Amino acid sequence: MDLKVKGKRALVTGSSSGLGKAIAVMLAAEGIEVIIHGRDEERTKAVAATINQSGGKAGYAIGDLTTDEAADRVVKAALEYGQIDILVNNAGVYRGQPWMDVTPAQWLEVYNTNVVSGIRMAQRLLPQMRGLGWGRVVQIGGITAIQPTSIQPDYNAAMAARHNLTVSLARDLKGSGITSNTVAPGAILVDSVKNLILGMAEQNNWGNEWDEIEKNAAELFLKNDQARFGKPEEVAAAVAYLMSSYADHITGSIIRVDGGQTYSV
Repeated sequence: MDLKVKGKRALVTGSSSGLGKAIAVMLAAEGIEVIIHGRDEERTKAVAATINQSGGKAGYAIGDLTTDEAADRVVKAALEYGQIDILVNNAGVYRGQPWMDVTPAQWLEVYNTNVVSGIRMAQRLLPQMRGLGWGRVVQIGGITAIQPTSIQPDYNAAMAARHNLTVSLARDLKGSGITSNTVAPGAILVDSVKNLILGMAEQNNWGNEWDEIEKNAAELFLKNDQARFGKPEEVAAAVAYLMSSYADHITGSIIRVDGGQTYSV
């Protein structure tokens, strides 16, 4: 299917690794020029170089998004490549701590990193998107926003805020030609998730080899209808669809990519 997005330009925050990298690679494969963003300059440049060597088109922007000044620098670097048609707010942090171990300072840090950083980017890029009369804003949320767990309450609440601001932004963008949506992954097998599961395996007697650990973790911990972890490419595909003209009538929505771990009625 031709998504009809060739020539568009996307900034994907937190795309030097993991889920953000998978999103950027898929968008580039669809003909979108991508701006890779990260804090680690070597890793960020390496992702952009890989895309360029594979026949795609990529630039990069280095920097933190947790202050206004740093966000200004990232946006300036991104716009040097030209107009930004698409913003994917993926950058974020989570620690998996129990409720009583998360300090108020950590709550504020996670909210700033996972929510306010995305707001900074939207407020800086939306004026030029409005001038184009077309645009896409996608928040990468999570199913813990819908079904919170007892651990990482700071992260769960931040994801809920991302989901909420998506809808508010969609209302604000009425009639602009710009859509605002959330893609909400379940447990996706990126390196950080794999490391978390490996850390839980011994405590829960899930086995010693990865194949056995993954099978038991999916069955006993995830309990989704697909009995497996999701793949980064499956989340990236949902994001790519939202870029297309076929998704012009979708805004203020949440697309869950969780194998049926949560349900909507």
